[in-house]
Amino acid sequence: MKQRWNILTALLLTVLLLSSLAACTANSSAQTSAEQAQSNSDTADASKTQQTKAVAQSAAPAASSDDVTTTANATSNGAIDASDLFSNRDLRQTAELNGAETCTLSSGTDLTITSEGVYILQGSAENVTVYVDAGDEDKVQLVLNGLHVTNDSFPVIYVKNADKVFVTTAEDTDNALSVTGTFRADGSTNTDAVMFSRDDLVLNGLGSLSISSSDNGVSCKDVLKITDGVLTVRAQDHALEANDAIAIADGTVTLTAGKDGLHAKNEDDNREGWIYICGGTLNVNAADDGLHAVSVLQIDDGTLNVTAAEGMEATWVQINNGSITIQATDDGINGAKKSSAYTACVEINGGVLTVTMGQGDTDGIDSNGNLTITGGEININAQSPFDYDGTLTHTGGTITVNGTRTTQITNPFGGGPGGGPGGPAGGGRGH
Repeated sequence: MKQRWNILTALLLTVLLLSSLAACTANSSAQTSAEQAQSNSDTADASKTQQTKAVAQSAAPAASSDDVTTTANATSNGAIDASDLFSNRDLRQTAELNGAETCTLSSGTDLTITSEGVYILQGSAENVTVYVDAGDEDKVQLVLNGLHVTNDSFPVIYVKNADKVFVTTAEDTDNALSVTGTFRADGSTNTDAVMFSRDDLVLNGLGSLSISSSDNGVSCKDVLKITDGVLTVRAQDHALEANDAIAIADGTVTLTAGKDGLHAKNEDDNREGWIYICGGTLNVNAADDGLHAVSVLQIDDGTLNVTAAEGMEATWVQINNGSITIQATDDGINGAKKSSAYTACVEINGGVLTVTMGQGDTDGIDSNGNLTITGGEININAQSPFDYDGTLTHTGGTITVNGTRTTQITNPFGGGPGGGPGGPAGGGRGH
């Protein structure tokens, strides 16, 4: 009897133990499910926050850790004193990523940056604008890390306020920004470019950036600089435009424009609106002017291939070095009276210049003021190789016209011999 009781007791204890274990397992599962649900909720909240702010802190950029710096062949003794034009940070092609914030863009959700820092932009999205609205002294760097954005009617990058903004392509990345429709204004501001900046803008990096626009490609209301990277712009209006200046130190820049390839003009100050190039490769195909500057266009170095109605136009065109090829249907180079701050002049001191003109009333080199040639190798294929209204100074260089070497500069429309180079009409040469 006792033995049977012990067996029954053991069985009862076993049942109770199994029941207890089952209860623990159920509680554990319930707890796990609750924790998972909370985790999913947290994830959902985090995702919602990410969608609102378009920020993903955990993404890792494909940017180089090596410090790569471009050397600018800038000079100080030209029409433009460019010795201090490019800062060390302008020429640095890699960003300092310690403390950088990574932002993955989402369709239909704008991103606003309000403080100085480095921001890594990535992802594929539609109808997204990255606003930079920081302090007057803030420097903001946008690192494009495989960013692809297509908008209908508003800029992809819109700099409303900052001291300077750097747009840097991460190493070995392809980035593409486009606006396909009619641009809408921002109040009284005509935001008419894929990248629109009210302040200084620097384009650099070790990757590539393609811009496609139904209006302008890049518009800067201050100084636009390009110091490296591969930049391709297709625009129905101007490819690159700036109020104060466009300066190129290096990089491979390919522009296709319905109007001007490079366009620099300041409505309020005609000493501004200048273009400076001291390196890189620039390929321009433009329906109007390849390079258009209101005041000064200075080339100190670089390789330029220009196909346009008019190759280059500025009040003072100064070529000191570089390899320049122009195919034009109007004037190859035009020193036009666009600015009252300078005397119209075309000045060639060095470099290799090849100008091929179309048939008709076209001039290879046309100055509405003075013409100065002190050096360089000039090759012109045109019915009218030279045309100048002011004085001629010819002290050096080699000139070949329609395949024949010559020491004579003929001027079918008059002009005067002797004289000096064109210069500022009102003091000071530097910018």
